[in-house]
Amino acid sequence: MSKIINILKEKKSIPLDQFINIVLYDKKFGYYMKNNPFGKEGDFITSPLISNLFGEMLAVWCVSFWEYIGKPNKILLVELGPGDGTLCKNLLNTSKKFKDFYNSLEVNLLEISNKLKTIQKKKINNKKVKWIKKIQEINYGPVIFLGNEFFDALPIKQIYKKKKLFFEKYVALSNDNKKIRFLSKKADNNLIKRIQNLNLISNSNLIEYPLEAIKFLSSIAKKINKFDGGLLTFDYGYTVHKSQNTLQSVKKHRYTNILSMPHHSDISSHINFKLFHKVLKKSNLNVKKIINQNEFLKKIGILERANVLSKKMTFKEKANMYYRLKRLLDPKEMGSLFKVMFAQKKNKNFSLGF
Repeated sequence: MSKIINILKEKKSIPLDQFINIVLYDKKFGYYMKNNPFGKEGDFITSPLISNLFGEMLAVWCVSFWEYIGKPNKILLVELGPGDGTLCKNLLNTSKKFKDFYNSLEVNLLEISNKLKTIQKKKINNKKVKWIKKIQEINYGPVIFLGNEFFDALPIKQIYKKKKLFFEKYVALSNDNKKIRFLSKKADNNLIKRIQNLNLISNSNLIEYPLEAIKFLSSIAKKINKFDGGLLTFDYGYTVHKSQNTLQSVKKHRYTNILSMPHHSDISSHINFKLFHKVLKKSNLNVKKIINQNEFLKKIGILERANVLSKKMTFKEKANMYYRLKRLLDPKEMGSLFKVMFAQKKNKNFSLGF
């Protein structure tokens, strides 16, 4: 808490996106820089940790895409924000069953947290894997970008519309300098222009502007256009416009107040997939329709694979596997809240899972 309070004492107030960036990614105090937030013992759990089948099916999808683009001698898989390394480990284990694909596979993990990098390195002991800190470091392809709950953890701006005027959400200290509070400041004209250009201004009074995510999407699109490949991303979000605040904070698997435990809880927001679709199309990519995680995993054969595996399992193992599968697929759990989006080079039309 002291780091952010000191910054606010000095600067008086900072925009919401700067606040999120400091509390999550500050080199010394950032939530992702000093914690392992993943799993039962952590603050939240992700699809790869719920079931190995998630990573296994994504490996099969990657093999199919590699075959579709002509089985190149080298294929680069870039995982965006690889968490505790579970997804990468499962992908590599399954890929070994496809010898030609595995021989051509190289993996880059985009990770800025040294703490998480250490955890990933313990889990993934494989010479095919390298760590990078920027998309710009990628200099060959074809490249498959894979993101699971990556974009939702990037800082966003929030803008309010009041009687035709626009106000940006800021964070400041209370009068006694002990608590953190929100305040609104008149939005500058450049920011208003940018949200107008993206058609984010609707009849609603709240606009969420994921500027960091847009920068990432543009960098990724440049690499796909240059080297061929695609972006497959899983995240919770919406395809119909929401005029509501989707910012949320989680600690020990429970929702918390965003301002109450900075540096000690996760902050995320829901993805506006219509906007992502638009940004990637503007970047000259072919974007498949956005579908639910349930539909995608079923289409690539997760239930069939589970049935094959179940034949060699005890009753207890089988019950455990199907319980985990339910969490991934059930519309009341991750099945419909999580969306899947795939973007590829303009002249390509790979459609497995869509």
